[in-house]
Amino acid sequence: MTVRERLSSDDAWVVGVLYTLSHESLLKAASKPFLEGCRLQHKRTGRLSERQMQAIRGCLKHYLREIIGIEEKIVPVGNIAQKAPEPPPRKEVVPIQPPGMRLPLYPFQQEGVGFLEAVGGSGLIADEMGLGKTAQSLGWLSLHPELRPVLIVVPASLKINWQREVDKWMDGRKVSLLSGKTPDKELSSGDIDIINYDIVEQWARVLAGGGYKVLIMDEAHKIKNPKAKRTKAIQGIARTIPHRIALTGTPVINKPIEMFNAIDLLRPGRFKYWTFAQRYCKPRHTRWGWDFSGASNKEELHKILTDDIMIRRLKKDVLTQLPDKQKTVVPLELDNRKEYDIAESDFLEWLKTKDRVKAEKAKGAEALVKIEYLKQLSVKGKFKGCIEWIDDFLEDGGKLVVFATHKETLDSLQEKYKDLCRRIDGGTSLTQRDNAVQDFQGKDSVRLIVGNIQAMGVGVTLTASSTVVFLELPWSPSELDQAEDRIHRIGQKEACNIYYLLGIDSIDETVMKMLDKKRKIVNAIMDGEKTGRQFFISEMLEDMRARAN
Repeated sequence: MTVRERLSSDDAWVVGVLYTLSHESLLKAASKPFLEGCRLQHKRTGRLSERQMQAIRGCLKHYLREIIGIEEKIVPVGNIAQKAPEPPPRKEVVPIQPPGMRLPLYPFQQEGVGFLEAVGGSGLIADEMGLGKTAQSLGWLSLHPELRPVLIVVPASLKINWQREVDKWMDGRKVSLLSGKTPDKELSSGDIDIINYDIVEQWARVLAGGGYKVLIMDEAHKIKNPKAKRTKAIQGIARTIPHRIALTGTPVINKPIEMFNAIDLLRPGRFKYWTFAQRYCKPRHTRWGWDFSGASNKEELHKILTDDIMIRRLKKDVLTQLPDKQKTVVPLELDNRKEYDIAESDFLEWLKTKDRVKAEKAKGAEALVKIEYLKQLSVKGKFKGCIEWIDDFLEDGGKLVVFATHKETLDSLQEKYKDLCRRIDGGTSLTQRDNAVQDFQGKDSVRLIVGNIQAMGVGVTLTASSTVVFLELPWSPSELDQAEDRIHRIGQKEACNIYYLLGIDSIDETVMKMLDKKRKIVNAIMDGEKTGRQFFISEMLEDMRARAN
């Protein structure tokens, strides 16, 4: 049935449209109170008056004719939107190693920098997670030192990590972290400002006047909801910034509607929302309105995006350029900072009261209890950031292996992810263990497997994933290596990414330092777990005693 025929005869279809009439442009044909009144009456009674139906029909006709340029002629429903015009040819992509970078980029990352240069510094890097989208965007910034200041918008859990990545890759750049819901009256005179999505709305007015030359949006699918305040705030800020770079690992072609806002920021006016949704999002009209959660004309959209807007590489595409394992530390802020600092201060005071001999005698008992308490406080304080990191990973579409040590942490993860998750710990029977592994390896619906390092760190193969994340760390590097190797097994066809989520200024950083130190001399301590742990705690106490003094 055509649009014209449905407008004339299909009341159910017109009522379904009623529930989608929220765009400001639609309100030109009918007032918002009237439309809300219609919705409310329909919910209560299941019917509308003839006058109301006529008004809604008129509103829809106005939308079709004036807003998206479709006349009242016979047009097949679901194919209202015609193919987008071909973009102008872009410059040839030439791989670039920016001269100002501290470290060399992989060849495919150099190609990413070259892509951004070819599209004038406004493009989407949609590489699979673990391929260094951050490094590529910083590479383009290094290529253009004249384009300062820069605004980077990121999830809260990645804020500190971005600061450290800038320090790692770029020379002499002043980085400012914007925090709190009360914005500063004036921005600092730094090169790069980093802010999280959660507070960008409150800072919008200040940021819009910040004179930024480049905007980088990490995890750009965070602005997928056009009604969200953060989306509207970023859209307003972006209008004042000439160069815009979006980063995401989410498969754009599989969920095109979620990336429309980011694409619209990169190429304003290239698509209209309704035409994009109708042609590329497999529209379905339901009793509640339009559903644009699908994908259609995928090859056509992929060509349009890759011709002018997007570059995307998968691990399998660049496998020969990658090391077998890539290890990354992700620093997370603690939201229980005061509680943690008090406990750590008490521990340091305790160390001061113990001479080395007494501390050595205590290390197997009291010291271990105190260290474990600090580890528990750290995972408690960073847990929200851990969840945000895991959620972002799962949005990218992959499977993930998660290691922790405390039962409470595993309980919280299992409660959060429910059917998406399987669990292996000390209480898991052999049958349950085998079922959990088989589900994770074979079922697409099982995206996550969580376990403690002792139970899941040996004897299982989890090659359905190429990514491991540690929320908590073990006592020895051998335990760490064994756990990492659950995905780095025979049959693994991808490079493996290992992530350590560490609480900033916490026992996590001390433990990681000790693990690195211990790994270097592990061949000298082959006397078993007990000796290894004693050595580890002894070294940790020495390190923390130095801080206390």
